[in-house]
Amino acid sequence: MKNHLGPSLEKHGHGDVKIIIWDQNRDVIFDRAQAVLSDPEAAKYVWGTGVHWYVSEEFENLSKVHNAFPDKHLIFTEGCIEGGPQPGEWHTGEWYGRNIIGDLNNHLEAWIDWNLVLNEEGGPNHVGNYCDAPLIVDTKKDEVHYNSSYYYIGHFSKFIKPGARRIGIQASNTRLLANAFENINGETVAILMNENDSKEEVSLSLGGKSMMLVLPEHSIATIIID
Repeated sequence: MKNHLGPSLEKHGHGDVKIIIWDQNRDVIFDRAQAVLSDPEAAKYVWGTGVHWYVSEEFENLSKVHNAFPDKHLIFTEGCIEGGPQPGEWHTGEWYGRNIIGDLNNHLEAWIDWNLVLNEEGGPNHVGNYCDAPLIVDTKKDEVHYNSSYYYIGHFSKFIKPGARRIGIQASNTRLLANAFENINGETVAILMNENDSKEEVSLSLGGKSMMLVLPEHSIATIIID
């Protein structure tokens, strides 16, 4: 980084290119990021650290990176569910929701799916590593299938606007996953997710207002306060 890539980009007029390091899993993200970012001569070329969701859901490791290097950015750069298309499955959407909430609650700034659209096989893929995706296009039947992950992503992408700031949220029920944001237009957005097999009641305090909610089993909800 400090001896070759960074200096070469600057030399050829590409010093504005945003370099993302690591671009792998959460389990050792802190160790790998620290190796580069603790060296000022290398860190000056780095915009941020990329993370994937495989192997580990140790979301707190992102906060370790942020707390050690608060001037650097954190983004999610790849995630997919392997094993081919899983049409009609709900756990795939919950996988997305759980990971997006966990990452955003630990200083993540952006989230990028690896394969938003795949064909009926879960490809194309030159090594046969077929995957699921939020949208499956059946090229033989000329049909588009919207999976649960498509709708789970929508709870975040439709309501958390560019420039939003994550804010605190108080929920009485610790069995739920939750986060909240303030958009630049002043509206407050909270996302609550229930992965349990039973409905869950929760008392929510947000933006100076309190409310009681009931979330059905295996559901996700977005609350907007103007």
